[in-house]
Amino acid sequence: MKNRMLACSTALVSTAALGGCALLPGGPGDRTVTIWLMQDSVSDEFLQTFTEEYEDAHPGIELEVTFQEWTGIVKKVNGALKSDEAPDVIEVGNTQVAQYAESNALLDLTLESMRDLGSDDWLPGLAAPGSINGSQYGIPWYAANRVVIYHKDLYAQAGIEEPAKTRAQWLEDTEKLNTGGNQGIYLSGQDWYTLAGFIWDEGGELAVEEGGGWEGALHTPAAIRGMAFYEQLQALGDGPADADEQTPPQAGVFAKGNVAQIIATPSAATVIEEENPALKGKLGYFPVPGKTAKRPGAVFTGGSDLIIPERARERGAAIEVVKALASERWQTELAKAMNYVPNKTTLASAIGGEEATAAMAAGAAQGRATPNSPQWAAVEADNPIKAYMTAVLQGGDPSRAAKTASAQITVALTS
Repeated sequence: MKNRMLACSTALVSTAALGGCALLPGGPGDRTVTIWLMQDSVSDEFLQTFTEEYEDAHPGIELEVTFQEWTGIVKKVNGALKSDEAPDVIEVGNTQVAQYAESNALLDLTLESMRDLGSDDWLPGLAAPGSINGSQYGIPWYAANRVVIYHKDLYAQAGIEEPAKTRAQWLEDTEKLNTGGNQGIYLSGQDWYTLAGFIWDEGGELAVEEGGGWEGALHTPAAIRGMAFYEQLQALGDGPADADEQTPPQAGVFAKGNVAQIIATPSAATVIEEENPALKGKLGYFPVPGKTAKRPGAVFTGGSDLIIPERARERGAAIEVVKALASERWQTELAKAMNYVPNKTTLASAIGGEEATAAMAAGAAQGRATPNSPQWAAVEADNPIKAYMTAVLQGGDPSRAAKTASAQITVALTS
């Protein structure tokens, strides 16, 4: 095998070389499969091992991988799908598949998903967004989702010996923690991804497809119950009613040491420990509790799917690469390398004894994604869910505020 330097363009960014080209393994082959991955989605070590082993097992195939940044990626992918120079495999956000599929420029991978990839065991939060009108265009690759990150010392001070497994117990514990100058939980008023999980737990939806069109659904009784629980929990801390979890960044607030809990992906722990090294070894993790102890609460599942453009030059070879990346072997390796949740519920054991990732995996089994509408990005662009949450938390009528937000969602999804 020989090393090679990929040709650079200003749009391509390598995780291995700041602003430069990726030095990736491989050797000359009869056919080249071009792959776009997102920046920082895999480690250099994982990519090198996968590339070496795949090329060794597939003589005549060369893998050419370039990294893309998330900023501006939708426009870039849409342009590539229309081009005769489309890459063969593209990593995309799981909630982006619907808008790419709308162009009728994606390869239908339904047969491969059922025959070769064990689609029955896929995480619903990755599989459902990749399925459009019964056809599977996005192949689940990896997932990440929110968990409860807690301060072990504050738990011990409150006499709480183990994390809650039900919402009722969680509220009770959080109330105990919310005393003596400590916040029971820091939950900003506009953390709508967390709210979505509570709404799903109640049997509600953010939006529903009716008669071929989409409508906002925040005004339904189930969705309003989800918001009512959010309001109860949010009151047990000092999170602002009119800001989201990035204003200010909640990891930084937690790092001050007087917050008992936040709801975030485990990656927030790195930021917390960097800002306050005294908290290293004092952080714990558990799945967002459900209504009963039988299963964790629903959570929004983020992550990536793999797609193949219809215009890909090496479609057959691209299918084989996707099958390999989504296989149990490489899913296990990726989970270990990146602390991701694998694409199948049956692979949870691959995580081993990692407390944070195990908590994520437990929640991911109940994971969901945003409504599978190509126009959902328009909702997030000027998000009426955030304004709705603030209105309720500031004393507004929940039913009236929900009806207003639902109407705005409907307009965004039908414009």
